[in-house]
Amino acid sequence: MKKIQFLILTKSIGFYLNLLSFIKPEKAKQIAYQLFSQPRKGKLNPNQLPKTLINTEKETFQHDDHTFQTYIWRGNDEIILLVHGWESNASRWKKMLNHLKPLGKTIIAIDAPAHGLTTGKEFNAPKYAEYINTLTKKYSPKIIIGHSVGGAAISYYLHKFGNPNIEKVVLLGAPSDFKIISNNFVSMLSLNKKIKNRLENYYQEKFNIHIDEFKAHNFAQNFPQKAFIAHDIDDKIVLVEEGKKYASHWKNAIYIETKGLGHSLHDHDLYQKIIQFIQEA
Repeated sequence: MKKIQFLILTKSIGFYLNLLSFIKPEKAKQIAYQLFSQPRKGKLNPNQLPKTLINTEKETFQHDDHTFQTYIWRGNDEIILLVHGWESNASRWKKMLNHLKPLGKTIIAIDAPAHGLTTGKEFNAPKYAEYINTLTKKYSPKIIIGHSVGGAAISYYLHKFGNPNIEKVVLLGAPSDFKIISNNFVSMLSLNKKIKNRLENYYQEKFNIHIDEFKAHNFAQNFPQKAFIAHDIDDKIVLVEEGKKYASHWKNAIYIETKGLGHSLHDHDLYQKIIQFIQEA
């Protein structure tokens, strides 16, 4: 029933925006972008944090007009950075933390733009990459792990800023082709070409990169880091073809396909393989 209601709502919104595009095309584009970039869930109440995040060292960073939140589990001088995905927050790493903590390394997790305790209403990979850049300048992590769009943000970060101090990257269910994400949004709302074209032009104005060039797997072919890339063949949110793109372009990558884990990729055996990858010379 909820799925039917959601479909009816999205079609109604799309119908309204398509009508608006003939009267106020710029307004229609602005509303469409807000719907595209504003997460509906993933925020946290500072007075009711998940247990995973309560007993952590917390640090807030300033970036432009916003602040972003980090959580630290102290260990030795080697740092692992965790980067979650869309409509989530740092608590999504609860299960993986049980495997990472015995390594004895310091673990830092970040709340993405407009997620967790990080301020703002707008989320996008380039902004996320800027937050990652601010954080890595202070802590110099050697290992960085990203789930979903968090993985895409890591790829964009490495492409834009570069960081030879990062030795290993783990991508879990990460999308690569931004145009696919945009097209899926346009299709979901049945938006017309007028709005679609305005959105794509706006992306270029905002991020200074054409939508056809925002293919993270193409960025990856120049990355020197070792990579562990995992994707589930039953992932309905980010199709497995995206993982294959990364694997075929990243020069020094291990590629793992799982089955039955879906987009979350929470799995004991998979986590053990990631730990092995981290421990290898």
